Amino acid sequence: MTVSTKSVRILLVDDDEINNFISVKLIKKTLINTEIKTCLNGKFAIDELANIQEDKPDELPDCILLDINMPIMNGWEFLEEYERLNIDPQGKTKIFIISSSVFNNDINKAKSYPLVKDFISKPLSIDKIKDMLGLVNA
Repeated sequence: MTVSTKSVRILLVDDDEINNFISVKLIKKTLINTEIKTCLNGKFAIDELANIQEDKPDELPDCILLDINMPIMNGWEFLEEYERLNIDPQGKTKIFIISSSVFNNDINKAKSYPLVKDFISKPLSIDKIKDMLGLVNA
């Protein structure tokens, strides 16, 4: 059932605490050696990433799962700020939009960002996590 024993750092940015709980359980079930942090909005995530980048840039996440619709700072604003602050100059972190949106304009907008690897529709599943891991390791 599990895919990888390689250590993977994931930052989950979503304002839905129940969804976060389920996503963390699914990710840990799929990836044995995973460190997952959650942030409830883009601002908290930017602050977290800026601190990591300043103190221990080698500990930036391998992967960010980013919701679009959140209070304080939404996913689009997060992407703009992430780029503006040049948080990951080496491009180590892969960003995936994870959203319940089915609007083509959101999907197309997500794919227009060079930082975004893919658009994943909620709910997260083991198969979607495996597909995402394939893109992270590519």
